[in-house]
Amino acid sequence: MEYTDISKQVIDFQKMSFSNWYNALSMVQDQTTSAMDIVLDQSTWVPEEGRKAVQGWLNACQEERDRFKSYVDDSFSSMEKYLAKSKKAAPVKTAK
Repeated sequence: MEYTDISKQVIDFQKMSFSNWYNALSMVQDQTTSAMDIVLDQSTWVPEEGRKAVQGWLNACQEERDRFKSYVDDSFSSMEKYLAKSKKAAPVKTAK
């Protein structure tokens, strides 16, 4: 097995691990957002400005989570392209 094949398998494993972690994180954050909405709906003493501030904070967290995922996905894509180029450029070894 060549080094590029091993590297590709490692990258695929890391990509799958990140995807699973990201999905779990997304579920937790979405559940927290839902819980926060329920709490704010039941808290009549919280002013509208406070509700908007909390909602803005929750939206910012979700946007940054999505931006982080796009950065990591771009990095995985770049690494896969690099490995594909290096595999094409590697000389083929023949058995003697």
